[in-house]
Amino acid sequence: MPTLEICVEDAVGLQTAQRPGVSRIELCSALALGGLTPSAGLMHLAAKSTVPVYAMIRPREGGFVFAEAEIDQMLADIDAARAAGLAGVVLGASLDDHTLDIATLKRLSAAAGSMGRTLHRIFDLTPNPLMAVDQAVELGFERILTSGQAISAPKGHSVLKNIVHHAAGRIEIMAGSGVRVGNARDLLRNTGVTSLHASCRGPSVGQACRVWDLGFGRLASRTSGRIIDQMLAILAEETASADA
Repeated sequence: MPTLEICVEDAVGLQTAQRPGVSRIELCSALALGGLTPSAGLMHLAAKSTVPVYAMIRPREGGFVFAEAEIDQMLADIDAARAAGLAGVVLGASLDDHTLDIATLKRLSAAAGSMGRTLHRIFDLTPNPLMAVDQAVELGFERILTSGQAISAPKGHSVLKNIVHHAAGRIEIMAGSGVRVGNARDLLRNTGVTSLHASCRGPSVGQACRVWDLGFGRLASRTSGRIIDQMLAILAEETASADA
């Protein structure tokens, strides 16, 4: 059966994603920025999850060339994820030319030890994605999260297909960014990916204007159990169709 990973950024989303059929949860903060490292408190809550949880390890917004102090922070965050009992971490680092920073990724991977590892969408910036696939395999990553180097996975359709072909089963290719109920079936059928990554969030929930006016921000859209269930139903239908 194709697998579904749900990315969440808060305790409510973490609770909502506890559903039979969800293969994994990516735990983040600040999904609007592409996901940053979650707090120690949220990682502690995630230790009780019935679904395996991978923590995003990304110290700030912006690019992925990290200073030594930032690498030290990432190493400490990996230690925190391990101490919390999480199943894995989501990593990425690059050089100035957007190629993978192999030396830094080796250090981060060594710190992760036996934890599972996903290479995040730093992959979508690499100038040679097929070479990056080979490097991820050599580094021992379990999977690559990618939109096919496009703004969204549906727009990276052809590149995703090429990546899956080149990976040839050596590493899981997980399609992410813009994955919705309306395009999930097409991604599975026409790219060859067997894993989807989605936030499955519903409509934004408003707050009192005073909260926004004082600079505390608006309550973002929340993880939707209904949308997760719809995605899982599509995966089950595709499995049944393949088995028929």
